[in-house]
Amino acid sequence: IAVIDGGELAWAGGYGILDVGDNRPVTTATLFQACSISKPVSAMAALALVEQGKLDLDEDVNQKLVSWQVPENEFTRDKKVTLRRLLTHTAGLTVSGFRGYASDEQVPTLHQILDGTPPANSVPIRVDAVPGTQWRYSGGGFMVLQQLLIDVTGKPFPEIMQDLVLQKLVLEQSTYQQPLPADLRAGAACAHDETGARVHGDWFTYPEMAAGGLWTTPSDLARLAIEIQKSNAGASNRVLSVEMTDQMLADQMEDFPAEMVSQRYSREIRNQGLGFRLEGQPVRRSARFSHHGGNMGYRCFIVAYSDLGQGAVVMTNSDNGAEFIQEIVRSIAQEYGWVDYSLD
Repeated sequence: IAVIDGGELAWAGGYGILDVGDNRPVTTATLFQACSISKPVSAMAALALVEQGKLDLDEDVNQKLVSWQVPENEFTRDKKVTLRRLLTHTAGLTVSGFRGYASDEQVPTLHQILDGTPPANSVPIRVDAVPGTQWRYSGGGFMVLQQLLIDVTGKPFPEIMQDLVLQKLVLEQSTYQQPLPADLRAGAACAHDETGARVHGDWFTYPEMAAGGLWTTPSDLARLAIEIQKSNAGASNRVLSVEMTDQMLADQMEDFPAEMVSQRYSREIRNQGLGFRLEGQPVRRSARFSHHGGNMGYRCFIVAYSDLGQGAVVMTNSDNGAEFIQEIVRSIAQEYGWVDYSLD
């Protein structure tokens, strides 16, 4: 757990064990899979490239994709897949999430994932709805983003993330390297399934790095959230300018027809920023950005207030962690007097 208060990392604590087999304790330095919280961090790198003039939020991504392109079809005839639509889950792309790969399974290349060819265990990532006409959570969209950033920079994705985000924020316990390097394995929390058993091979590998491949700690994610808060206030620009942070935290769904939000997610979606989910009301100073995450054997959550310098990150190494996380965050909200945070 890491708690943000007064615009600073107020405290962090490790609880429980790394591995049900030998009872090694979790510490504040323990690495967890960030799961889908990887997405808004990846979004920050993309927005940094927008500021450098290497990407455009509203340009057809096929204008910059080189080694692979989004296949055109009847859905893309008039409206195109853009970076803004990738970051807001409105690009019309398939594949909600990814299973990952067990330690004894062959790991596919990025192109194999994009095209759904063996040994990829997911279907092809394709446009099956007119871009910009519905909100539908798409991990597949972030795989297109991963390829886009690689093609634009000419660098491996973990290096891109290190250069554009992690190093600039001195997040020394964070990496997008998949599989996890051998020298970091001893400090990582092993994944556990819903029965409480350790996952075979300790955890799954996620070559879907932009969507779910970040290894990190609650403290490092809290530091990232604090940077966003400071940038939003015009007090820091280590990754993004205040203007770009304003865009990142602006509701991209204001003019989006409510009936076009996928029925499956209609209760989940409130407002959508460029990477983060948005909740609360700026007029009450309760505006906040958040994201859940879930990989095989891990559940995690980040939430932070845009203007109040408060927030929290909780990461667990259990498939049963989601409800536990919400109980912890509700308790933190009550203790620290968070504005308008639901305690239901």
